[in-house]
This record gives sequence, structure tokens and C-alpha cells, in this order.
Amino acid sequence: MQPGLQVCMPTTALLGLLCRGCLSRAQNRPSRSFSSWPRKMTRWNSQESCNADTPQENPRVLITGGLGQLGVGLAQMLRNQYGPERVILSDIKKPPSHVYTSGPFVYADVLDYKHLRELIINNRVTWLVHYSALLSAVGEANVALARKINITGLHNVLDLALENCLRLFVPSTIGAFGPSSPRDPAPDLCVQRPRTIYGVSKVHGELMGEYLHHKYGLDFRCLRYPGVISVNTPPGGGTTDYAVQIFHDALSTGHHECYLRPDTRLPMMHISDCHRATVEFMQTPECQLSLRTYNIAAMSFTPEEVAQEIRKHLPHLKVTYNPDSVRQTIADSWPVRFDDSNARRDWGWAPAFGLEELVKDMLRCVRDKRTREGFPVS
Repeated sequence: MQPGLQVCMPTTALLGLLCRGCLSRAQNRPSRSFSSWPRKMTRWNSQESCNADTPQENPRVLITGGLGQLGVGLAQMLRNQYGPERVILSDIKKPPSHVYTSGPFVYADVLDYKHLRELIINNRVTWLVHYSALLSAVGEANVALARKINITGLHNVLDLALENCLRLFVPSTIGAFGPSSPRDPAPDLCVQRPRTIYGVSKVHGELMGEYLHHKYGLDFRCLRYPGVISVNTPPGGGTTDYAVQIFHDALSTGHHECYLRPDTRLPMMHISDCHRATVEFMQTPECQLSLRTYNIAAMSFTPEEVAQEIRKHLPHLKVTYNPDSVRQTIADSWPVRFDDSNARRDWGWAPAFGLEELVKDMLRCVRDKRTREGFPVS
């Protein structure tokens, strides 16, 4: 049995047979696009025993876009569980030295289908975590590039996951909702219709993944992340990035200029909760999943609320508001809360950080980071 192809079927007897058959037919297809595959993959019975997931106990993981906000931390968590050599981090940027020394890193462009395929096959990858994307505000500034990376890159990953029977995780976002969506709270299943290329591409990813799961049995998994708050990666062009920058400003200049109105409420999450949710979701047996795309939630707050919580520790913090029309319009189209009751019911999701715990941890981490780097701390 080929180790990288162990997730197609729910029984050991059929597993090797079907996976080898899938691969053989995939190799002989006239085009690499799943839309022109000359065969129909058999979908397994979703009511089968949870023993179907035993081949995934020691996965070999490839993470694309790994040098963004989420990849390095997720790689570390997975390496702690499965071993450093079983998790490959990839990106198109040069990584810092500590990334090189913590485990395998490779150059991988999600638009280069052939190279990505070689990485998956040569490294016997069984889980693929696809983080490569342009975020909301950056995507609006360069729609053509966002379309290429967020949609063409996604299609490459979907093709490869289907061809190689991978368990595929593609994150979605608060940005997958639009002004006609329910906002307080937003359920898992509702009208979405986002108005950014980032949101449109994420809805496209949700629907394509679910389609390929139902038609061909692709083990597609997706979580809608709220705004994710972390100390290790600088803001990368997201609409919720003020909730990261405000901690750096509080400890450096004591002044933060916010590009959103003070009453703009959005769902947020500490990065450690985000990583843990992703790993727990990937480890959940398929028979427990009633959905392929879930909301996950932790807290919702406004810029003024987080500023008030920071002032409990740094009373001198001054916040001024200069709303940016693009980001404010985006934020006004998003939910103010997520309904994540399905994730809590199906696979036991529960956050560890509320606003008070988040503020304490972020101030401590930012202070330590600035001290290590030789910057003054207010």
C-alpha cells in the first residue's frame, strides 16, 4: 500500500485497491483538471466505522503559504505531535533562520502545479493545509493577483488532493459573508454573497471542496476563521489587523490610530485557539462531521472595548479613530458574531481565550518580543 494514498476508503480491504485505482486512472487522464477526469470516483459510505481514520494517525503534512500569520505556529504544533520531519512548511519567501532549523522548509508556489505535485508525491504527503491567499484589503488593491492566487492556486490544490487522496484543509473566513448575511449571529449555512475578491474566493473554495467531497469523496475540511490575533507575524493586510497593531502601538508609542470606527464589532480569536481548532478538526474522524465547513468562534469586540481592556494595564493608551473607507465598508458587511454551535456539538470545539485572557497574553508576548529585539517598551 502506498502511504500517501491511504484515505480514500473506509475499510482496510478496499483502501489499497481503490486508491491504486484512483491513482492509475488519474495518471491516464487527458487533462489534469478534475472537470475533465474520465471517471467517477466512488464515494464511501459516510456512516462507516470511525476506524476509517486509523491510517491518519501519523500523517505527513504539507503546509502552503506557511510564512503567513498561521503557518509557522501550526507547523510547530503538528511537529510536536507527529515529529519534526513529518511536517513540511512551504512558501515563496525566504524564511527566517529559526524556521530552517525547526523542521523541513521548501520553496513552493501554488501556481506551479508540476512542482507542487512533485513535492506531494516525493514526500508521501497525506494531509495538505492550504494557507496561500491574499487577504481582504490587499486583495482589493490587486484583484487580478488575488484571483490568480486565491482561485487558480486553490484549483491546483483541489486537483492534487483529489488525485492523491489527501485530507485537505482550506481555511475560510469571516470575509465569506456579505451585507445580506445574518450578522448576529451568522450561522454555518446562510446567504453569503461577499463583496470582496477575498470573500468571493473563499466561498468558491467552500463550495468547490464540498462539491468534490459529495461527488468524489474528497476529504475536504474547512473552518471559517474570525479575526486571528497573534504576536509573531506583523499585520498582513486584513481588515481585523488593527487588533494586532494596537498592542504594538500601546507598548511603543502609547498611541494607536484605528482605521475602523470605535463601535465596529467583529469576531476575534487568539492564535493558539485557532491552531488548536485546526488540529482538532483535522484529527476528528469523518463519521463525526455533519458539515464540511464550520464556523468557529471565541469572542467579539469593538476597537473601543479592546482599548478599554488594554487601559487596565496601560492607562496611558490613547486611541484616535480615522476610518478607512475601504476597510470600514468591508467590516460593515461582516458578521458581528459567529454561531459555532455545530462545531461545539460535532467535534467538541471550545475556546480557551476570552478578551481578558487575550489582552494579558498579547501584552506579555509583545513586551517580551520588543525586549528581545532591543526596542524600548512603554
